Amino acid sequence: IALQFVTRSMGQYVTGSLVNLILIASGLMCGLWGGLAVAVLSPICAFFIGIGPAFPQVVPAVALGNAVLVLLWVLIAGAKNAPIARQAIALVVAAVAKFLTLYLVIVKWLVPMVLTLNEKQTAVLSASFSFPQLITAVIGGVLAMLLVPPLRRALKV
Repeated sequence: IALQFVTRSMGQYVTGSLVNLILIASGLMCGLWGGLAVAVLSPICAFFIGIGPAFPQVVPAVALGNAVLVLLWVLIAGAKNAPIARQAIALVVAAVAKFLTLYLVIVKWLVPMVLTLNEKQTAVLSASFSFPQLITAVIGGVLAMLLVPPLRRALKV
């Protein structure tokens, strides 16, 4: 939450990539349940302090997308010394799955069928929860691949 607050003026690519890094690192270092807790609670807290999704209906969708990212990373590459190939598979599979989850739930379902938005709001929300989600999930995954191993060694986790 603090990271989102500090980086919100830097744009979606910076903030989103760092949030995805924290989500993945939480899952890999704290285990599945710790990672899922961060994945689900962070968009709820962000919404309540005014730095998350502007519409409350979007919050559960973001939590779901985050949970998908963490779940797949932990299941595919959660082992302490997972080979780089497994980490690369986790990166691709989890990033695509998060992107598809958010795109389908928010852009294809919530925006046209649940939310009552004007044209500009529809365009902004649809753009935010489409391709940029794939990019930020990939960047967050690459950062996790670089940072989690030394963190694990330093913390002996």
